[in-house]
Amino acid sequence: MTALTVSGLTKSFGSARVLDGVDLEVPGGLTAVLGASGCGKTTLLRILAGFIEPDAGTVSLGGRVVAGEGRTVPARHRRIGYVPQEGALFPHLDVAANVSFGLTGRRRASGGRRAARERVAEMLDLVELPQALAGRQPHELSGGQQQRVALARALAPRPDVVLLDEPFSSLDAGLREETGRAVARALRASAATAVLVTHDQGEALSLADQVAVMAAGRFVQVAPPAEVYLEPASPAVAAFVGGAALIPGDAVAGSVDCALGRVTVRGAEQGAVLMAVRPEQVAVTAAGEPGSRAAAVREVSFFGHDATVRVRLGGDATAAGAVEVTARVGADDVPEPGSSVGVRLLGEVLAFPRAES
Repeated sequence: MTALTVSGLTKSFGSARVLDGVDLEVPGGLTAVLGASGCGKTTLLRILAGFIEPDAGTVSLGGRVVAGEGRTVPARHRRIGYVPQEGALFPHLDVAANVSFGLTGRRRASGGRRAARERVAEMLDLVELPQALAGRQPHELSGGQQQRVALARALAPRPDVVLLDEPFSSLDAGLREETGRAVARALRASAATAVLVTHDQGEALSLADQVAVMAAGRFVQVAPPAEVYLEPASPAVAAFVGGAALIPGDAVAGSVDCALGRVTVRGAEQGAVLMAVRPEQVAVTAAGEPGSRAAAVREVSFFGHDATVRVRLGGDATAAGAVEVTARVGADDVPEPGSSVGVRLLGEVLAFPRAES
């Protein structure tokens, strides 16, 4: 695998600073760059691909600087495969011609058209598509099939690095998951280093070997998926990755008294803290159940397999000590908005030191 290294990368468009001293090490495998829209992740990907140049900093592939230090290697010479959001297949070419498009220079050196046909067949197998699709036009394929063909086209010339710009964003939920897993399997089988840009935390956590969380043009945490979720580097990461409610409190000997009751905290066990309460830590019970705190249901979002329930504890929004948290409940136990329930906290809560105003 080819290592990708980004050091001090900066990019502005006019007066807007989009990337602000970005550092990233991708030793191999699949790294997901996760962030909200407008955080700079697509700009980063376009710089890596060679489509735009950084204002400062460097990009290195396998120890070779390809951008920065007065050097700019053209995109076509970086040995990078690129998969855009919509796949961008050539509409006038069939699947086989799309996949073999980047093999023109290699075809003559490796046995002609027969070698190209063999490579197309190999790529279709790799992305888990039947050989019968080779003669179809792009408009005859489903969205998921088109994205797999786009990946096959990117992998066919054997690139060192593959860049994917939110390639599943236009697919429906079920197809997105199926296609994402197939693409991840193909990338690992090809042994190419890959960078996936996404705003979908589930996608990043489930597919990647490493997650780089970006906010306001900087990486705020780069770590394996489990570490990003279970040990977020900051309250902002905890709120973005997993939807934690951030609740202020004062910790004494590892516990905090608040609207949720006495909460055991870890991470910051003394002084002013900000507690990160995740939905799976909040149990919704019947109103008045022993050990629970009274709460009012504010909103319910039903997803079929389960639902999220937003509740308020401690009075109305202006009351001192009032807090709102989100709980995840089963589809057969969803309370009505406006109803009264009980709330009980499960386990320890991660806490961060809080600067007092």
